[in-house]
Amino acid sequence: MPKREKTRPSPWSRLAQRAVHAGWAWVQRTGSVTARHPGRFRFGALGHGTRLAFPLGTVFGEPWIHVGAHCVIGEQVTLTAGLMPDLDLGPEPILRLGDGVVLGRGSHVIADTTVTIGSDCYFGPYVYVTSTNHSYDDPHQPIGKQWPRMEPVEIGPGCWVGTGAVILPGARIGRNVVVAAGAVVRGTVPDHAVVAGAPARVVRRWTPAEGWQPPLRTPTPMPIPADVTPEQLRVLSLLDDDAVARLAELAEPAAEA
Repeated sequence: MPKREKTRPSPWSRLAQRAVHAGWAWVQRTGSVTARHPGRFRFGALGHGTRLAFPLGTVFGEPWIHVGAHCVIGEQVTLTAGLMPDLDLGPEPILRLGDGVVLGRGSHVIADTTVTIGSDCYFGPYVYVTSTNHSYDDPHQPIGKQWPRMEPVEIGPGCWVGTGAVILPGARIGRNVVVAAGAVVRGTVPDHAVVAGAPARVVRRWTPAEGWQPPLRTPTPMPIPADVTPEQLRVLSLLDDDAVARLAELAEPAAEA
């Protein structure tokens, strides 16, 4: 008969596990980078309320990196300015992040020349933005040894960039653009567009004259009313489906009146 494995951990192992989790949470809090606690980093600008989560990815050229206020930079995010550390890149910033930018876990922003990300842009995890691409003009030289091509990248305010998207050198993305997960973007993208695919193309766009074309297939989400308190939301979260249905029936006559 095979020996039965223990299904319940011993008190000591539970205590050790809790200690490890608590210790790691302390390391994450202590290792995060903020304007008040920048650690060894000397960013050109690091706004109030901004936090770079620990552990960080590769970060160098930070004197030429300007990060706005209330940004959230996830774990293992790489931010670089210049081809390599310890270069003098001149008087102007190379990488700019506006206020309220969110960069998801494992994302990379590689700014060998100017990269600008507008305010209130949200990136999913593992997004890759680069202003540099390999060149292969000389068929007799290894591609990795040929001088790369560099073009500025600009991402307008209010954009959403999905998981695993790639933004290539020279991209000019307008405001309030949705970049679908896994899209590969190059060239110019107009305002209020949705792009998808590799290479990315516009699959939906909003204009003042026509609205969204093709039309949206789902109704617009209803925002939470401004006068609803957190306590009321907690109470609502405890209701079952039947109770929610009865509340909806009560609300219908009031809405008709």
